[in-house]
Amino acid sequence: MKTEFLNNIVLGNSIRNYLLFIGILLFGLLFKRIFSRFLSKLLYRMFRSVHAGTDSNVFIGLLLKPVELLILLSTLYLAINQLDYPLNEVIFRRTDISGKPAAVYEIRLIQAIDKVFLLLFIISFFRILLRIIDFIAHIFLYKASLTESKSDNQMVPFAKELSKIITIIFAVFVVLGSVFNLNVATIIAGLGIGGIAVALAAQDTLQNLLGSFTIFADKPFVVGDLVKIDKYEGTIEKVGFRSTLLRTTDKTLVVIPNKKMVDSPLENLTLRNFHRIKFNIGLKYDTPIEVMEKIAAEIKKFIASQSLITDETIVTFDTLGDSALNIQVQYFIKVAEGADYAQIKEDINYRIIKIVADNGARFALPPQFAYTGFPAESAGKKPEDLAN
Repeated sequence: MKTEFLNNIVLGNSIRNYLLFIGILLFGLLFKRIFSRFLSKLLYRMFRSVHAGTDSNVFIGLLLKPVELLILLSTLYLAINQLDYPLNEVIFRRTDISGKPAAVYEIRLIQAIDKVFLLLFIISFFRILLRIIDFIAHIFLYKASLTESKSDNQMVPFAKELSKIITIIFAVFVVLGSVFNLNVATIIAGLGIGGIAVALAAQDTLQNLLGSFTIFADKPFVVGDLVKIDKYEGTIEKVGFRSTLLRTTDKTLVVIPNKKMVDSPLENLTLRNFHRIKFNIGLKYDTPIEVMEKIAAEIKKFIASQSLITDETIVTFDTLGDSALNIQVQYFIKVAEGADYAQIKEDINYRIIKIVADNGARFALPPQFAYTGFPAESAGKKPEDLAN
């Protein structure tokens, strides 16, 4: 009796088929999280040589939703295939011009559903692959942070983006060949001709791409270097395919095309050996020569006594200015890890002020002209009378 009830046909399908459809669907929805965690951990073990003890939660967090989607699609596809009708009905039919049946081309509903699910399966699979690339890049970026070299810090994000672009292009060809039944080999061959037109239309993009490879080859800078290019000065944050991200000293983010980074004169401030400090001290014209010589000698002696100052210190009477006797001060601070260059400059500036004051000299001020109005005797007179 139960068997007869399950075999009853409703809307072209038996009750047994409907129960199988509902059961498979509920089973997948209830246990998809468990299965996704199990598959994520299984994939994590496959990359044991790469992750080297890294927390599995990072890997599982990246793969959990893509794997859940794959399991959900598999469950839904398996459930739908338990139904027989009306999935076999024709939804598209095409004949030749004469209408002869011999040239009929039909697409049934079940075939369309298969194509849709195949497309979704491919997208889901490559989405998992992209997340795996993200995880591998995360591991190598962590390992790169443990080394002293900054080149690998710059190379890992670039390699990550390149790998993801290649993966996406490969996914597109898989979709064209598997879902739309196109001849991928013919398409690739056609790209050889069409690629010329694309290259002409995207010259700037290609030049920027070649610029990125030039940056990685010549290494004029790496991520973290302080550079000056054109009117911008800042720290390199990222080198991409098309552009370089520069964090300026004003904390703004500037996007500079890689072509410009390669073609324009670039000053790498991080690679300099010394910091040069140069300025003038203006003394009043009534300062005796002996006092000026003593001030210059004491300033030079104090600067030379600093540990990070080189032997190239210059303190000399430079020019006779419009309102001051100018003493030029120039010194070089050695580049050292942890050195506070602002503090060194401040100490020297304070000592210069003290040396000038101790020798009884005074700094010259630039001449200033202030308009204070007409004299009292001119009050009430016309402008033309004042001109006379």
